[in-house]
Amino acid sequence: MGSVPLTALWLPILLSAVAVFFASSIIHMVLPYHRTDYRKLPSEDAVMDALRRFSIPPGDYMMPCAGNPSAMKEAAFVDKIKKGPIAMMTIMPSGQWSMGPQLLQWFIYTLVVGLFAAYLTSRAVAPGAPYLEVSRFASTVAFVGYALGQWPQTIWYKRSVSTAIKSTIDGLIYGFLTGGVFGWLWPIR
Repeated sequence: MGSVPLTALWLPILLSAVAVFFASSIIHMVLPYHRTDYRKLPSEDAVMDALRRFSIPPGDYMMPCAGNPSAMKEAAFVDKIKKGPIAMMTIMPSGQWSMGPQLLQWFIYTLVVGLFAAYLTSRAVAPGAPYLEVSRFASTVAFVGYALGQWPQTIWYKRSVSTAIKSTIDGLIYGFLTGGVFGWLWPIR
């Protein structure tokens, strides 16, 4: 069985990335099912006012935060855990909100997933293989790249199970789109 050179797959890599990018835009901006991924914090204005005075730099935070495993056994830390609230949060830069950089990074990510799908599929599926064989393999690789990484957030950081399920469904759609493009444009010989 011969393999397909990766350079012969630049078009399916690019077109699958474009397809996933547009599908994700529709899923997140038009369809309503991701609108419940985050809830509004009670007393949002008061909480924002309280946090603002600390000028917390952008980054990921946990409270309470022990800092090391031995500190998790200290009475003060245990007391903080019991009293709550326990939170993990990401602080983003204040100011004008622009999604441009995130959209660019998302598109680059779709290209990377397409590149991995191309590489693995090109090593496992021969030139001229039937559409379904190519599509099934590329879809599976893309699904792994888009969906499975969501679940550790639920397992370790208590992210909502419903959000992980919705993101997994999104990953399935993105995987099918990627596999469809690869099956359609797979080199004949």
